[in-house]
Amino acid sequence: MKPALLIVDDDEEIRSQMKWALAQSYEVTLAEDRPSAIEAFRRIQPMVVLLDLGLPPSPGSPAEGLAALADLHAIDSQVKVIILSGQSERANALRAVGEGAYDFLSKPVVIEELTFILKRCFYMGQLEREFSEMRRQFVDETFEGMLGISPQIQDVFTGIRKVAATDASVLVTGESGTGKEMAARALHFRSGRKNGPFVAINCGAIPETLLESELFGHEKGAFTGAHAQRKGRIEMATGGTLFLDEIGEVPLQLQVKLLRFLQEQQIERVGGRQAISINVRVVSATNVDLKRAMAEGRFREDLYYRLAVVVIKLPSLRERREDLLPLAKSFLRRFAAQNSRGELRFSKDAAMAVERYGWPGNVRELENRIKRGVIMAEGNQVSADDLELGAETGFSAIRTLKEARESLERDLVQQALRRHGGKISPAAVELGVSRPTLYELMDKLGLKRVDD
Repeated sequence: MKPALLIVDDDEEIRSQMKWALAQSYEVTLAEDRPSAIEAFRRIQPMVVLLDLGLPPSPGSPAEGLAALADLHAIDSQVKVIILSGQSERANALRAVGEGAYDFLSKPVVIEELTFILKRCFYMGQLEREFSEMRRQFVDETFEGMLGISPQIQDVFTGIRKVAATDASVLVTGESGTGKEMAARALHFRSGRKNGPFVAINCGAIPETLLESELFGHEKGAFTGAHAQRKGRIEMATGGTLFLDEIGEVPLQLQVKLLRFLQEQQIERVGGRQAISINVRVVSATNVDLKRAMAEGRFREDLYYRLAVVVIKLPSLRERREDLLPLAKSFLRRFAAQNSRGELRFSKDAAMAVERYGWPGNVRELENRIKRGVIMAEGNQVSADDLELGAETGFSAIRTLKEARESLERDLVQQALRRHGGKISPAAVELGVSRPTLYELMDKLGLKRVDD
């Protein structure tokens, strides 16, 4: 089946000539003005449109053509529009490109040049639509509530799948806001303990004097205010999973007692003398460097190796930038529904700001900003200002020269690999580097290597 192509021009002779030249490769539909173009576009849903800016009722002005361009993008934001213009209208054509047109050609059109551009347009359009479909599936098919198509987060999902079925202790590491508790919950619900309790405790949020009682429980009269026996979080988690968040904040004295529990699978409540057997899987998390803490004497080495039988490192949003917009759109849909805001969408400046901002607070910050944007938005669009990502913030995504270089390198390498179906040799040729150099670059950028 030939791909559909819409040609919009008020000159009947030009329309006929182009249809004759292109009909062998494309299913060509013709339109002479904006209303007929929009009607035809809705009917045939072409991937590519050839659009003359000088349309009736004002063929001497670009206004009608630019309005048609905006209408086409409002219907399908992924459509590729090629502008047809005279030599004297080059400034208008450039303006149209600035407003979203894919490319422009000067009249009289050279068919060989047009044919080449059309092939490129359809190829790029197909790639983008396939990627959009993959993103849509990614939103619909979450991994235990976690979202992502990037190689970095997919590696995390693979690690969770492998270790979840075991009882091995897992240490989840990563910056604040990357979703460490969600990873812990995924480990629980993918395990044989999924029908047991999932008990979480933030070790950094509880005063040191109370943390031991919170973890191990206490007997009546164990200390002032202990008016009744109370089970601790460890005992509550029996048969399920215990999640120790911010494990690096546990004081050294309590680390000794935790280590004994992990070794013996038994505890004693504060003020108690009876050993209580515990059957629990332990998952801990930290955003600090525990190996450095060990070197400085702030964390016990023997406890670390009990907790970190398997280590799962969560990437920051800076390391998985292709997940940004799908994540943002998923949050937007959720919060729009919760606030009865209908079909909210991001404005162009908001989408650009989301992609270019540095996200130091990671997924948690992204979620909070989208929630704010839904509340503050007027009309059916969320702007960059609604997200508090104005020019002074939204375009400071790359905070250092090193990050800027790595971000650009990652984008170029991923695009080249995508264009060549993951094949290293042609991607290396396109990038102007050798195969070994490309492999080294992929390793440095954390991109998954796939041999030809």
